[in-house]
Amino acid sequence: MASTAQHELQLARRMSLLGTETAFEVLNKARALERQGKSIIHLEIGEPDFDTPANVVEAAVDALHQGWTHYGPSAGLPDLRQAIADYVGRTRNVKVTAEEVVVVPGGKPIIFFSILALIDEGDEVIYPNPGFPIYESMIQYVGGKAVPIQLREDRDFSLDVNELASLINDRTRLIILNSPQNPTGGVMQRKEVEQVARVIGDRNILVMSDEIYSRLLFEGDHFSIMSVPGMQERTILLDGFSKTYAMTGWRMGYGVMRPDLAAQITRLMTNSNSCTASFTQVAGIEALRGDQSSVDRMCQEFKRRRDMFVAGLNKIKGFSCRMPKGAFYTFPNTTQTGWKSKPLADALLEQAGVAALSGTAFGQYGEGYLRFSVANSFENLQQALDRIDQWTRKNL
Repeated sequence: MASTAQHELQLARRMSLLGTETAFEVLNKARALERQGKSIIHLEIGEPDFDTPANVVEAAVDALHQGWTHYGPSAGLPDLRQAIADYVGRTRNVKVTAEEVVVVPGGKPIIFFSILALIDEGDEVIYPNPGFPIYESMIQYVGGKAVPIQLREDRDFSLDVNELASLINDRTRLIILNSPQNPTGGVMQRKEVEQVARVIGDRNILVMSDEIYSRLLFEGDHFSIMSVPGMQERTILLDGFSKTYAMTGWRMGYGVMRPDLAAQITRLMTNSNSCTASFTQVAGIEALRGDQSSVDRMCQEFKRRRDMFVAGLNKIKGFSCRMPKGAFYTFPNTTQTGWKSKPLADALLEQAGVAALSGTAFGQYGEGYLRFSVANSFENLQQALDRIDQWTRKNL
């Protein structure tokens, strides 16, 4: 009987440079434990536990019935691009045209496409660390040099502008900002954003401003570097629908940028995804222009959960946690437990039934921290605190 020859899979070298998003790995591990009959409280995944607002769902259903099931323009439906331009112009106090908007399936493509379009081998990108792991992954994948700027707890996880200034050099092509921030919940204040703009000065450096959590702010007002005079043409604004409208599975985000760059990002969309699903884009128009009360209710509930969960963490042996000002994460310091972050996260999952992420999932400077998402019910969060407390009493 003839046997099938087994050939070694030969991957391109760049695949070895590609990172991952640990949240999905931990989610899979947690679900495997659940299949074994174990009770797991999911605080690992960054996803609102609310349903998509009913008016948005109905808009999508209507769109399906009306035949919005075909290809659309690679940059997005004209009506949605205009709705986004109106929204961004109003919330960032700048003038935005539809030609500056590119709609993509989720927020990640704006990260990937922008870095792919702008960064050559050896070019430097400054990015926050601890920070969303896809930043570093994509920089390294295209052959760029990932330059971390540490977000420190004693600064409420806001970047040090003087340190930023010391990292900028002739090879710097892009600076990534994220506020409100994942994983720390840190928020850049207006004066800090303006200081970043001053540090950049008139250099030909672009800023990718990841503002996906801009509507999940618990105090103060959101301020974008796009709003600083002279910075709009050098800013790539990343935003979307997943977090604000509980639409993670709908896969819809967008970038707002100068028109000549938008045209290049659109070319990458054409070559990869063709377009974002048309009926979801119709729903996106309703999300932006329709009733916003669900957004306010979600934000208020996340704040209530944050307050309770942070207070509870600070009562647990070995844990100390600052109050995050935005997003739906807590990022407690766990150095006093005597455990490294990854083994601690593993132990809490396997022994206490609480799924969290190691701070190192967000970069080297995340060591000594865990990330918990408060996108779960108030009751489950209370139960998670009880389980963590019981575990620490037995093991510390």
